[in-house]
Amino acid sequence: MKHNLVVATVVAFVALIVLALSLFVVDQRQNAIVFQFGGIVSVKREPGLYFKIPFVQNVRYFDSRVLTIETPEPERFLTSEKKNVLVDFFVKWRIADVGKYYTSVRGEESQAETRLLQTINGGLRAEFGNRTVHDVVSGERDKIMELMRQKANEDARTIGVEVLDVRLKRVDLPQEVSESVYRRMDAERKRVANELRSTGGAESESIRADADKQREVILAEAYRDAQRVKGEGDAKATATYTRAYSQNAEFYAFYRSLEAYRQSFKNKSDVLILEPNSEFFKYFKNSKPAK
Repeated sequence: MKHNLVVATVVAFVALIVLALSLFVVDQRQNAIVFQFGGIVSVKREPGLYFKIPFVQNVRYFDSRVLTIETPEPERFLTSEKKNVLVDFFVKWRIADVGKYYTSVRGEESQAETRLLQTINGGLRAEFGNRTVHDVVSGERDKIMELMRQKANEDARTIGVEVLDVRLKRVDLPQEVSESVYRRMDAERKRVANELRSTGGAESESIRADADKQREVILAEAYRDAQRVKGEGDAKATATYTRAYSQNAEFYAFYRSLEAYRQSFKNKSDVLILEPNSEFFKYFKNSKPAK
């Protein structure tokens, strides 16, 4: 009885081991291929619990998530202007057909990445060679990326891979070219600045000369108008004096003499030396009222 229990225990243990070796799990992040003597028996693309023949069949798992390839160093490309540019890019890809992927690159991710990089690198060189620096930097950048994605995806499908996106991270000029471009830009900006200063100086002199001319014209016209007004005033004053004089010459002479006396004897310290019988004292002598 005891011997039968031991045998049953051993059989159950072996059965558990065989069952464990017969089961395998594929989660949602993986695809799996079942091999038998090195050949593909089946491909498991859906997550779940599956069976295989123990000791005869083996399982290999492959990542089904989106993977990224990044260039370790910027690549040098030549534009249509024969200028070198440094290009840094990345690729988003995933395994679309795991069976074809294994058959083409033996399931090695490094081989698939090398194949994709070669395809994209060659395509970028061709596209950059047909475009200027401005086009690849901003003008047609999105168009180039979409063309590269389509071309790379066509080639990638032959190895069971799908290219989801190709993007440029950076497009720069080499250091020596950047310095040359900077010096040329600096010289151009200085030339433009000098032209603007020269033009501004000429316009400043022209404006100043025009202002001086207008000032002289305004002053001349003002002086002319002032002289005209003054002349008109003098003429009116003369006419008034003439009319007054013509109406009463004696009174006019008397009034003018009084004005002369007032101006002559304004200050007590003023001294005036004249002969007593001078015409100036005419109205002093005849100051008595007439009878």
